[in-house]
Amino acid sequence: MPVISNSTYKAPFLLGNNHLQTILPTLFRKVKGIRYLRERIDTPDGDFIDLDISPVEAHRAVILSHGLEGKSGRAYMKGMAKAFNRRGWDAVSFNFRGCSGEMNRTSATYHSGRTEDLHTVVQYLINIKNYKTVTLVGFSLGANLTLKYAGEMGGTIPAEVKCAVGISSPCDLISSAVEIHKMKNIIYSKRFLSTLVEKMKKKEHLHPAGISRDYKSIRTLKDFDDKFTAPLNGFIDAMDYWGRCSSARYIAGTAIPVLILNSKDDPILGEECFPYETAASSEKLFLEVPEKGGHMGFITFNKNGEYWHETRTVEFIEQHL
Repeated sequence: MPVISNSTYKAPFLLGNNHLQTILPTLFRKVKGIRYLRERIDTPDGDFIDLDISPVEAHRAVILSHGLEGKSGRAYMKGMAKAFNRRGWDAVSFNFRGCSGEMNRTSATYHSGRTEDLHTVVQYLINIKNYKTVTLVGFSLGANLTLKYAGEMGGTIPAEVKCAVGISSPCDLISSAVEIHKMKNIIYSKRFLSTLVEKMKKKEHLHPAGISRDYKSIRTLKDFDDKFTAPLNGFIDAMDYWGRCSSARYIAGTAIPVLILNSKDDPILGEECFPYETAASSEKLFLEVPEKGGHMGFITFNKNGEYWHETRTVEFIEQHL
């Protein structure tokens, strides 16, 4: 019954507020010592994916999948890469389509359920880079993607893929969408929406016939997913997209050990994002719910500059190899 009830995370004094935990690392955290080497790989549908690799010449690698409108350069990506490098892992930061600094070729966009791209990265690391051990770590949107991949692959997942961790995972995208559209979270929704719209305007220049120009009607993230994400990626509308891509539908099928790290005070996750019943009846799915931590926060002060969730993630993975 892998529901972990005794989480060890304790928020530092005066940093117990969930919004402070969420915002401060984004604004102020600096992670030094990561120097990426970029490799571009082609996708079966004629697009490309840019990988930023922080190598230590290991035979094992972790694939890091970022959050909504993220990229390899985010502090949370570099922090996790550094934690794995320190323990003898190559870190492969997976930039989703259109997130590496160059717009992708096709009209399709990245989204919470595009597990075929993650599988392309997995196959590249195993078949071309010859890694013998691969593990998966995702953040927020990337966490949902990672968990969905583990669940839908089930027993067909490549033998080299040993385990996975999802941090601040919106396992139920509808529930998470309800939360992020609340007034208390307007600072997050408006920030994401502004960058998503700007990115879509750039994509419009590459695919003028296939993309709506009705930007004035886009007032919420749901509007954006209704108008752009859904039709460009084969979904009926936002609700269809969210429902079909929620990892909660798939995660019970995982054949590898999986850890979900979701803080109880995460401002963006609804109740359905905490799959207690699924974890309680599973031998492979572990759910850990610290009291504090916000969304991708888990701020920690120590000489290594390593945050709690980074230490915990590597610890879990190395325990389950």
